[in-house]
Amino acid sequence: MTIIDGKRIAEELLLELKEKQTPRRFLAGFLIGKDSASESFQKLKEETARQLGVDYRIYRFPKTESSDSLREKVGEIAAHTTCGGILVQLPIPEHLNKQYILNAIPREKDVDVLGERAMGAFYAERGTVLPPAVATVEEILKRMKFELTGKIAAVVGPGFLIGRPIATWLMGRAKELFVLRRGSDYEVLKHADLVVSGAGKAGLLKPEMLKRGAGVVDFSYSQNENQKLVGDLDISHLEDGALSFYTPTPGGTGPVLVAKLLENFYRLNSAH
Repeated sequence: MTIIDGKRIAEELLLELKEKQTPRRFLAGFLIGKDSASESFQKLKEETARQLGVDYRIYRFPKTESSDSLREKVGEIAAHTTCGGILVQLPIPEHLNKQYILNAIPREKDVDVLGERAMGAFYAERGTVLPPAVATVEEILKRMKFELTGKIAAVVGPGFLIGRPIATWLMGRAKELFVLRRGSDYEVLKHADLVVSGAGKAGLLKPEMLKRGAGVVDFSYSQNENQKLVGDLDISHLEDGALSFYTPTPGGTGPVLVAKLLENFYRLNSAH
């Protein structure tokens, strides 16, 4: 059973980026409201960008800011010729119109592939870059030499940032795909060769619920009853050989996701 070392994969990806010309344009990160998880993830993005010499600028706004005001400000920054990419840290306060704000990001500067124009291109398989979560799954499967053809895949939690784009990508590649929501019949997981989870529920996936020898890519970060940071996969009673591979939390998908995000920034700025 292989425990995926996301930090090592990210280091290798960043080394590859260091060999390329650093984009001259800056990368803008928008942080709306105060959320400890968002703050720490934004900090990780900033630190990783600085390792590469990328000019990463954070714009902070109070949660009281209106959707119209935020859309206008995202558009203003994006309009700068010296801006090469926009990131809006999710989640944002619930009262705000998330998609309305994200749609202010031009497709050619949409590093996260969250605006409707960039998403539409991705769904039509015409996108310049993949959503970072999709690129993370692709990278892990490539390194594990996991071939999707003829395999059954399952996505647990069809969320906006993780589950939905990954399910779309898997749909045309796996033999069969199950998308599970809260209240779904989890029995189907016993047939899945690959499980990608982003439900955000600590210990949701017990080893006995999964097919022996399956691979698990876990994107979730949540605290258990001991205030320990864990994923959806319960590894407390995981027997050796129960799975072919899995990503731990922390240190699994997170570092790879950030590296893929910066890879997108480089790709979108390759002509500048």
